[in-house]
Amino acid sequence: MRGRTCAIDEPSYELDIFYEDDWLEVLGCGVIHHEVLQNAGLDPAKVHGWAFGIGLERIAMVLFGINDIRLFWSDDKRFTEQFDESAFSSKVKFKPFSKYPPVKKDISMWIPDDFVDNDLFEMIRDEGGDQVEKVDLIDEFTNKKTGKKSKAFRVIWRDMSRTLTNEEVNAKHEIVLKRIVEELSVELR
Repeated sequence: MRGRTCAIDEPSYELDIFYEDDWLEVLGCGVIHHEVLQNAGLDPAKVHGWAFGIGLERIAMVLFGINDIRLFWSDDKRFTEQFDESAFSSKVKFKPFSKYPPVKKDISMWIPDDFVDNDLFEMIRDEGGDQVEKVDLIDEFTNKKTGKKSKAFRVIWRDMSRTLTNEEVNAKHEIVLKRIVEELSVELR
Protein backbone atom coordinates (compact mmCIF):
# COMPACT_ATOMS: atom_id res chain seq x y z
CA MET A 1 0.00 0.00 0.00
CA ARG A 2 1.28 3.45 -0.72
CA GLY A 3 -0.01 6.74 0.56
CA ARG A 4 -0.31 9.95 -1.34
CA THR A 5 -1.01 13.51 -0.43
CA CYS A 6 -3.52 15.64 -2.28
CA ALA A 7 -2.46 19.03 -3.52
CA ILE A 8 -4.27 20.58 -0.56
CA ASP A 9 -2.49 18.32 1.92
CA GLU A 10 -5.34 15.91 2.53
CA PRO A 11 -4.19 12.30 2.94
CA SER A 12 -5.34 9.43 0.80
CA TYR A 13 -4.30 5.81 0.41
CA GLU A 14 -4.65 3.05 -2.14
CA LEU A 15 -3.53 -0.49 -2.75
CA ASP A 16 -1.75 -0.91 -6.06
CA ILE A 17 -1.43 -4.31 -7.72
CA PHE A 18 1.14 -4.83 -10.48
CA TYR A 19 -0.75 -6.63 -13.25
CA GLU A 20 0.25 -7.08 -16.90
CA ASP A 21 3.12 -4.56 -16.71
CA ASP A 22 1.00 -1.80 -15.16
CA TRP A 23 -0.24 -0.70 -11.74
CA LEU A 24 -3.92 -1.25 -10.95
CA GLU A 25 -5.31 0.94 -8.16
CA VAL A 26 -7.81 -0.74 -5.83
CA LEU A 27 -9.01 -0.04 -2.28
CA GLY A 28 -8.65 3.72 -2.75
CA CYS A 29 -9.68 6.08 0.01
CA GLY A 30 -9.27 9.72 0.91
CA VAL A 31 -10.57 12.64 2.93
CA ILE A 32 -13.92 13.95 1.71
CA HIS A 33 -13.44 17.28 -0.08
CA HIS A 34 -14.77 20.32 1.78
CA GLU A 35 -17.04 21.25 -1.14
CA VAL A 36 -18.83 17.89 -0.87
CA LEU A 37 -19.49 18.44 2.83
CA GLN A 38 -20.69 22.00 2.17
CA ASN A 39 -23.01 20.80 -0.61
CA ALA A 40 -24.51 18.37 1.92
CA GLY A 41 -25.17 21.26 4.31
CA LEU A 42 -22.32 20.33 6.68
CA ASP A 43 -19.62 22.58 8.11
CA PRO A 44 -16.18 21.23 7.06
CA ALA A 45 -14.63 22.86 10.12
CA LYS A 46 -16.76 20.62 12.36
CA VAL A 47 -17.31 17.51 10.27
CA HIS A 48 -14.64 15.30 8.69
CA GLY A 49 -14.95 12.07 6.80
CA TRP A 50 -13.27 9.54 4.58
CA ALA A 51 -14.58 8.12 1.33
CA PHE A 52 -13.44 4.71 0.18
CA GLY A 53 -14.15 2.07 -2.39
CA ILE A 54 -13.05 -1.42 -3.22
CA GLY A 55 -12.24 -0.67 -6.86
CA LEU A 56 -14.69 -3.10 -8.45
CA GLU A 57 -14.76 -1.11 -11.68
CA ARG A 58 -11.00 -1.45 -12.06
CA ILE A 59 -11.19 -5.19 -11.44
CA ALA A 60 -14.02 -5.49 -13.98
CA MET A 61 -11.90 -3.53 -16.46
CA VAL A 62 -9.21 -6.20 -16.20
CA LEU A 63 -11.65 -9.14 -16.28
CA PHE A 64 -13.63 -7.89 -19.29
CA GLY A 65 -10.90 -5.92 -21.13
CA ILE A 66 -12.68 -2.57 -20.73
CA ASN A 67 -10.39 0.32 -21.67
CA ASP A 68 -12.17 3.32 -20.14
CA ILE A 69 -13.55 3.48 -16.57
CA ARG A 70 -16.00 6.23 -17.54
CA LEU A 71 -18.05 3.70 -19.52
CA PHE A 72 -19.40 2.30 -16.24
CA TRP A 73 -21.29 5.55 -15.64
CA SER A 74 -22.55 5.99 -19.18
CA ASP A 75 -25.95 4.96 -20.51
CA ASP A 76 -24.47 4.02 -23.89
CA LYS A 77 -26.28 0.88 -25.01
CA ARG A 78 -23.24 -0.13 -27.09
CA PHE A 79 -21.59 -0.71 -23.72
CA THR A 80 -24.40 -1.86 -21.43
CA GLU A 81 -25.83 -4.39 -23.88
CA GLN A 82 -22.52 -6.27 -24.00
CA PHE A 83 -22.95 -7.45 -20.41
CA ASP A 84 -25.66 -9.40 -18.64
CA GLU A 85 -25.85 -11.74 -15.63
CA SER A 86 -23.88 -14.43 -17.51
CA ALA A 87 -21.02 -12.12 -18.57
CA PHE A 88 -18.71 -13.29 -15.78
CA SER A 89 -19.27 -17.04 -16.21
CA SER A 90 -19.11 -16.83 -20.02
CA LYS A 91 -15.94 -14.67 -19.84
CA VAL A 92 -17.29 -11.91 -22.08
CA LYS A 93 -14.63 -9.59 -23.52
CA PHE A 94 -15.54 -5.97 -24.18
CA LYS A 95 -15.87 -5.08 -27.86
CA PRO A 96 -14.72 -1.47 -28.33
CA PHE A 97 -16.95 0.77 -30.39
CA SER A 98 -16.30 4.00 -32.20
CA LYS A 99 -15.63 6.93 -29.89
CA TYR A 100 -15.19 10.62 -30.25
CA PRO A 101 -11.58 11.50 -31.09
CA PRO A 102 -9.12 12.29 -28.31
CA VAL A 103 -7.30 15.58 -27.84
CA LYS A 104 -3.78 14.96 -26.55
CA LYS A 105 -1.83 17.51 -24.52
CA ASP A 106 1.65 16.99 -23.12
CA ILE A 107 3.14 18.57 -20.01
CA SER A 108 6.92 18.57 -19.60
CA MET A 109 8.44 20.00 -16.44
CA TRP A 110 11.34 20.19 -14.04
CA ILE A 111 10.04 18.85 -10.75
CA PRO A 112 10.94 19.57 -7.12
CA ASP A 113 12.16 16.75 -4.89
CA ASP A 114 8.81 16.45 -3.10
CA PHE A 115 6.77 16.16 -6.34
CA VAL A 116 4.06 13.46 -6.23
CA ASP A 117 2.52 12.31 -9.52
CA ASN A 118 -0.91 11.86 -7.94
CA ASP A 119 -1.04 15.54 -6.97
CA LEU A 120 -0.73 16.38 -10.66
CA PHE A 121 -3.35 13.77 -11.60
CA GLU A 122 -5.80 15.21 -9.09
CA MET A 123 -5.35 18.75 -10.38
CA ILE A 124 -5.93 17.62 -13.95
CA ARG A 125 -9.09 15.77 -12.90
CA ASP A 126 -10.25 18.80 -10.90
CA GLU A 127 -10.11 20.93 -14.04
CA GLY A 128 -11.14 18.35 -16.63
CA GLY A 129 -13.59 16.16 -14.73
CA ASP A 130 -15.02 13.37 -16.88
CA GLN A 131 -13.37 14.81 -19.98
CA VAL A 132 -9.98 13.51 -18.83
CA GLU A 133 -9.69 9.94 -20.05
CA LYS A 134 -6.14 9.20 -19.03
CA VAL A 135 -2.87 10.70 -17.78
CA ASP A 136 0.33 8.81 -18.57
CA LEU A 137 3.94 9.39 -17.61
CA ILE A 138 5.70 9.36 -21.00
CA ASP A 139 9.26 10.36 -20.06
CA GLU A 140 11.48 11.07 -17.08
CA PHE A 141 15.16 11.79 -16.66
CA THR A 142 17.70 13.53 -14.45
CA ASN A 143 20.03 16.14 -15.94
CA LYS A 144 23.54 14.87 -15.16
CA LYS A 145 25.05 18.36 -14.96
CA THR A 146 22.43 20.11 -12.82
CA GLY A 147 20.84 17.14 -11.03
CA LYS A 148 17.39 18.52 -11.91
CA LYS A 149 14.68 15.93 -12.47
CA SER A 150 12.25 16.12 -15.37
CA LYS A 151 8.95 14.38 -16.04
CA ALA A 152 6.65 14.54 -19.03
CA PHE A 153 3.00 13.48 -18.98
CA ARG A 154 0.45 13.00 -21.74
CA VAL A 155 -3.13 13.97 -20.95
CA ILE A 156 -5.84 12.36 -23.09
CA TRP A 157 -8.96 14.53 -23.17
CA ARG A 158 -12.11 12.92 -24.60
CA ASP A 159 -15.78 13.54 -23.98
CA MET A 160 -18.13 10.55 -23.94
CA SER A 161 -20.91 12.38 -25.79
CA ARG A 162 -19.33 14.82 -28.24
CA THR A 163 -16.16 15.88 -29.99
CA LEU A 164 -14.00 18.26 -27.97
CA THR A 165 -12.37 21.17 -29.76
CA ASN A 166 -8.72 22.10 -29.33
CA GLU A 167 -9.81 25.56 -28.21
CA GLU A 168 -11.89 24.33 -25.25
CA VAL A 169 -9.23 21.81 -24.20
CA ASN A 170 -6.52 24.48 -24.52
CA ALA A 171 -8.44 26.72 -22.11
CA LYS A 172 -8.65 23.97 -19.47
CA HIS A 173 -5.07 22.89 -20.11
CA GLU A 174 -3.83 26.45 -19.51
CA ILE A 175 -5.58 26.46 -16.12
CA VAL A 176 -3.88 23.14 -15.29
CA LEU A 177 -0.47 24.55 -16.26
CA LYS A 178 -0.98 27.65 -14.15
CA ARG A 179 -2.08 25.61 -11.13
CA ILE A 180 0.80 23.13 -11.27
CA VAL A 181 3.35 25.95 -11.46
CA GLU A 182 1.76 27.78 -8.53
CA GLU A 183 0.75 24.84 -6.34
CA LEU A 184 3.35 22.15 -7.13
CA SER A 185 6.34 24.47 -7.70
CA VAL A 186 7.29 22.92 -11.04
CA GLU A 187 9.15 24.67 -13.84
CA LEU A 188 7.55 24.04 -17.23
CA ARG A 189 9.90 23.06 -20.04
